[in-house]
Amino acid sequence: MDIQFSRTNGPIDTLIDDLMAQSKVHHPYIIREMILSALKAGQDSDYLADLKLMRTTLKEMRYTTKIFSPYRERRKVTIFGSARTLPEEPIYQKCAAFARLLADNNYMVITGGGGGIMEAGNAGAGAENSFAVNIKLPFEQDTNPVMENSDRTLTYKYFFNRKVAFLKEAQAVALFPGGFGTLDEAMETLTLVQTGKNQPIPLVLIEDDNSNYWEDLFQFMRKVLLPRNLISGEDFGLFTITKNVQEAFDVIDSFYRVYHSSRYIGQTLVIRLNKELTTGQIATLEQEFSDLLRDGGRVRASRAFEKEKDEPDLWQLPRLAVDFNRRSYGYLIAFIRRINSF
Repeated sequence: MDIQFSRTNGPIDTLIDDLMAQSKVHHPYIIREMILSALKAGQDSDYLADLKLMRTTLKEMRYTTKIFSPYRERRKVTIFGSARTLPEEPIYQKCAAFARLLADNNYMVITGGGGGIMEAGNAGAGAENSFAVNIKLPFEQDTNPVMENSDRTLTYKYFFNRKVAFLKEAQAVALFPGGFGTLDEAMETLTLVQTGKNQPIPLVLIEDDNSNYWEDLFQFMRKVLLPRNLISGEDFGLFTITKNVQEAFDVIDSFYRVYHSSRYIGQTLVIRLNKELTTGQIATLEQEFSDLLRDGGRVRASRAFEKEKDEPDLWQLPRLAVDFNRRSYGYLIAFIRRINSF
């Protein structure tokens, strides 16, 4: 039979309902669609490699949620950088100091679990404040000694699952100098934030003291991409370049001083806050950031929307309902930083 997501599958729907009842799953309407998707995949494809990819993706994402979910209340910073950086190099020591500063302020760090900058991040924060999100490679990527015995180490088969974990679980990203992999991670993070496919988060690019690794890269963007209108001037507001680990930490920590998180309810951007703003402060935001809004759009105080009941731990937070144009994401970062100035 042709399986449908609507309840038109007769005995199959009954079997799925019974299976979920016996399994005592959370949110059974979601689990039902996952089961139906698996059955439909089995009908649609007889190509084993495709089915293996789907199976492994689901298994890896399930395990990711299992490992991270007990620590949902603690903010996390993903640290990217070269696996080839040596412990005696100053940038290794700088990364370790940065991670130590994060841990001292109740943040956790997420690294790729390998050597170099990844090991520095885990060593600085300590295994008790770290996650290692590793990848199976034929060379260069054994789990570093800090995390090799940790129950917060995950090893992925697929890069794309690993990349989801890096950003899905992080409230900030810090990038240290690295090779193709680090540049890929930098560009992917920028792309996802710039297009609104990732939550707005602080992105800090940390230089060593005697080079301009990141600045040279973004000079290329300023001189080549910007004049050709391949990027916008506001895109440079998506990140901060610094050589100072305290400044890097302050950029991250201050981002969450008043701002808490955000999500969309229909076309409305709902911004959750750690404290309520005054009427005058909201009017200031609306005036200063009118270009951020849709034609005729407003910024207004709000309580939780009915659809936010799936996040009960955030229900009591005050909110702003913003008629965001869903285009100016660099400007949105500036908007959030202005919220944090109140």
